[in-house]
Amino acid sequence: MADPERNRQNAIAFYELMFNACKPREAVARYVGDRYIQHNPGVGDGKQAFIDYFERMAREYPGKRVEIKRSFSDGNHVILHCFQQWPGDRDYAGIDIFRFSDDGKIVEHWDVLQVISQTSENKNGMF
Repeated sequence: MADPERNRQNAIAFYELMFNACKPREAVARYVGDRYIQHNPGVGDGKQAFIDYFERMAREYPGKRVEIKRSFSDGNHVILHCFQQWPGDRDYAGIDIFRFSDDGKIVEHWDVLQVISQTSENKNGMF
């Protein structure tokens, strides 16, 4: 049975460990189910492809950070609204959607990223 609050907390802990602590292998071992379906076209499908991608990102972009601005849960789905800071000249606003198994493990992921513009037609900001 779905536990939306547990899933939300697990998604946040997964992101903190994988992205900020740069430990994708440990994050996958703790928080990902037997199968991991990836919808981001820049990352291969499955757990090992995910680990390989984020180990490479940790090497190529030391100091990258993510700040979770909002999180929402609905049954076995969690949405994170994130501020991603990458070394260089671009930061991103991101939305990540995770699907969880009934036992609280991540089994599927979707995301969208948007470069944070230096100019805006409004004063509302990205977050």
